[in-house]
Amino acid sequence: MSGFSSEWLALREPLDLAARNAEVEEAFLAQLPERPLRILDLASGAGSTVAALHGKFRQPVTWLLTDHDPALLEVAASRWSKATGERVETRQLDLSGGLKDLPLADVDAVTTSAFLDLVPNDFLLRLTDRIVRAGKPFLASLTYDGRTGFEPSHTFDATLGAALNAHQKSDKGFGPALGPDAAERAAGLFEALGYNVARGSSDWQVGSSSPEFLLEFLQGWRRVGQELGLEENALDAWWRDRQRKIRSGELHVEVGHIDFAAFPSSAP
Repeated sequence: MSGFSSEWLALREPLDLAARNAEVEEAFLAQLPERPLRILDLASGAGSTVAALHGKFRQPVTWLLTDHDPALLEVAASRWSKATGERVETRQLDLSGGLKDLPLADVDAVTTSAFLDLVPNDFLLRLTDRIVRAGKPFLASLTYDGRTGFEPSHTFDATLGAALNAHQKSDKGFGPALGPDAAERAAGLFEALGYNVARGSSDWQVGSSSPEFLLEFLQGWRRVGQELGLEENALDAWWRDRQRKIRSGELHVEVGHIDFAAFPSSAP
């Protein structure tokens, strides 16, 4: 599957932490049993889900972090090695190879962050079925939903945004991804299988305090435009304008995400 650098994950984590939907997290936490917990985190990266929920549990927690990238798991293990009340274990697991190795019988709940928009419909079908059959609560945070707004705007924003959303549906290592459609599709699958779902927005609000992030993020937009063959002069003019406004502190970007918690209709 496609990978992400620890540097990029570090740049985005403060935005992720600020954006997460507190009501959705509370709905998830309310479903957890009142005893020591073991939580499986999928596509864990450097441990951002642990960062988000750290200190919010009433009981001791052991995290099982899984990722295909052993270097990121090493970063996560080192980062959380001395966390109070929470213990971190790691396991290298390439989910693109299937879900047969998920240790659902050995955990109390499943989480993931910024992952579902990378996978195709058949993956979601199998994942939701396995989680529901195991009867585990599930928290999916920060799934991109296709909305991006710029202030001030540029005439090329909409063209490039549409290209990005189309690119989001390309193969990220699992097959053609659902991209912006993933969160609502996954939530609907859980509901169809009898789970309750709590959902809410978790939009990034990015401004003058995050120039390095904005430059890296919009450089990614530029690369997508180049890959898709958008008109070169228009793309270059857009990129020059966006760089100027980032460096002057004028640019604000809002990026839409959805958080949802899914859990059995009867509480534990």
